[in-house]
This record gives sequence, C-alpha cells and structure tokens, in this order.
Amino acid sequence: MLDGRWRTDIERRLKPVGANLRKTGITADHLTATGLVMASACAVAIGNGALRAGVLLLLLTALPDALDGAVAKASGTASPRGAFFDSVADRVSDALLLGGVAWYLTSSRGGHAGMLPLAVLAASMLISYERAKAESLGFDARGGLMERAERTVALGFGLLFDSLLVPVLWVMLALTLVTAVQRFLKVWRQASVPPVEPVLQRWRGRRVARPTERVWRRRDHLPRR
Repeated sequence: MLDGRWRTDIERRLKPVGANLRKTGITADHLTATGLVMASACAVAIGNGALRAGVLLLLLTALPDALDGAVAKASGTASPRGAFFDSVADRVSDALLLGGVAWYLTSSRGGHAGMLPLAVLAASMLISYERAKAESLGFDARGGLMERAERTVALGFGLLFDSLLVPVLWVMLALTLVTAVQRFLKVWRQASVPPVEPVLQRWRGRRVARPTERVWRRRDHLPRR
C-alpha cells in the first residue's frame, strides 16, 4: 500500500542522495550487503531481548534497502543481476528478523508463542512468491494492505512497545493473509481475460487464397516471351 502510493515521490526525493553516494564509490550491491549485515545484527539483538536496540537496528536495516535502488539508478548500474540480489536479500532479511522475534518469544514466553512470527514469515513469503510468479507470467500483482514496508513499520512498533508485540504480530498475520488473497484475485482476473491476438496476425492466419488467385499468382511468375 505504501509502496504503491508514495514510491514515486520517495524515489524522486532519494535521487540526489543516491547521486551523492555514487560519488563516494559506494555501489548498490554494497548497500544491499550492508542491509543484510544490519538485519543479522538486529535479529541477534531481538533474540537476546534487547528490543530497543532492535528498533534502532531495524531502522538501520531499512535505510540501505531504501537507498540501493537510488544509487543503482544514479550510477546507471541498474540491472537484472542487481534486482535479483536485492530481492533475495529482502527475503533473507525478513527471515532473519522474524526468526529473531520467534527466538525471543520462545525464550521469554514459551509455549507456542514462537510459531506466530514464523506464520507471519510464511505469509510474507507467499505474497512475495505471488508477485514474482505473476511478473514472470506477464501480470501485475503489486499492492495490498500489508506489503514489506508496512510489515517493517508494524514490527518496529511492536518492538518499541513490547507489551503489544504479540497483538501486532496477529494483526500482521491477518493483513498479510488478506494481501495474499488480494494479489491472488488480482492475478486471477488478469489471467482470465483471453489474450488479444493482433488484427494483422489474425487476418494473415485466416486468409486463404482463392483458386483463381493462385492461378494468377503462378502466371505472374511465368517468364515472359
């Protein structure tokens, strides 16, 4: 939701920042790798119960993730390889962060509390897969109530007010599943529309030369005397 509404405006504001970072020699891959390192540190902090430090590290994790695209565009190095690296890094970061939350809840509350963030992780992986598969088929599956930006904000809120962490995770799970249904229906509607065959191609495929026309064609190719 946030990605769809404010993505263009955010990219425009980050463009000069990306240009300045490019001058320092920092590449988009460097920023993506830095985001992974920060996500690992954030997961360790959360797993050990340092939730306030986890909030700070979560912000530091989101910063490189927001800037790597701007640097790639400013340096003219945007490529499928970089997009692939960024997408995989996002999934790994999600697994690290929610894994850290699962570790913390299992250690502090016991029982099945640790299963809740893992359920959120499974649902988030599902909506990411839906988008990737849809785009590989030529469809658009972007959008929804709980995309990655919303999950990051909600998780930060839950870590900041740890008494609300479990309720926040339940809300994240519910809205992420709603997003999965939204994306499924969006792609289903697109895929249900029959492809439009180009008029010229359809005309060529159905046009059959008449017998008299074929005779005149053969006569045209006969040598003249």
